[in-house]
Amino acid sequence: MHALNAVSEHYAAGRLDTAEFYDRSEVIASARTLDVMRGAFRGLPGGVPLEQVDGRLRKIPVGENNPAAVASTGADAELSSLRRRGGLVDSLDGVIFGVTLVTFLVLQVVVDWDYAWVVWPSLLITLSLPRMILRFSDTDEEIYGELKDAEAKSRKKRLQEATERILELESKNDPDKI
Repeated sequence: MHALNAVSEHYAAGRLDTAEFYDRSEVIASARTLDVMRGAFRGLPGGVPLEQVDGRLRKIPVGENNPAAVASTGADAELSSLRRRGGLVDSLDGVIFGVTLVTFLVLQVVVDWDYAWVVWPSLLITLSLPRMILRFSDTDEEIYGELKDAEAKSRKKRLQEATERILELESKNDPDKI
């Protein structure tokens, strides 16, 4: 199950197309040895998510921090940079808005300052700073938004297909389980 979940994650991340996912998941579901399973993970970052220690199988955690990550070049590097900068801008926007809101509430409620509203116009300036520093243009922001939406829809679809495939393989291997 751990290996099936790992190959499902590769599929959900877009590293495998549907046919490859079905082929590899079939090999994993029918594998009786670790050597047979290795072939199903050939070419994927991280390799087989299992290792044999003292004659027993041990799970290897699957995740993005895996040292066998695939290097990006060209367009992949540009997309990776756009994702990284977009994520950072999103995070900083949340922090800036939160700090502005807290500042407003402290000035308005605690200090009882009648001019606490002046923090809101400053929000326009402070929200533009991360974009200027990270060279994140309006076009970049638009592309990042479209990319995020498309990736979310695609990942959701692949996760649903992966879940269906795992359930199908489980019921094939254990007919009593449905």
